[in-house]
Amino acid sequence: MVRFHSFYPWHTEGDYMHLCNSKDLQMLQWVKEFNKFDLYTKCDDLPNVKTLQPYYQKLIDKYCPGKLRW
Repeated sequence: MVRFHSFYPWHTEGDYMHLCNSKDLQMLQWVKEFNKFDLYTKCDDLPNVKTLQPYYQKLIDKYCPGKLRW
């Protein structure tokens, strides 16, 4: 879904429907739903990583215990 959320001709205008398979069409509803929350949510200010790190580290420790391999 994240892969397609910026592909506006597809999810807004209905273009390229002839190229979709059934999985694409199922994903379309989720792309449209996600777009409601993503659209115009960007800002110019960069987040303060040091301030945010404890919060996200706690989530990582809880849901991804152990060492992550990227």
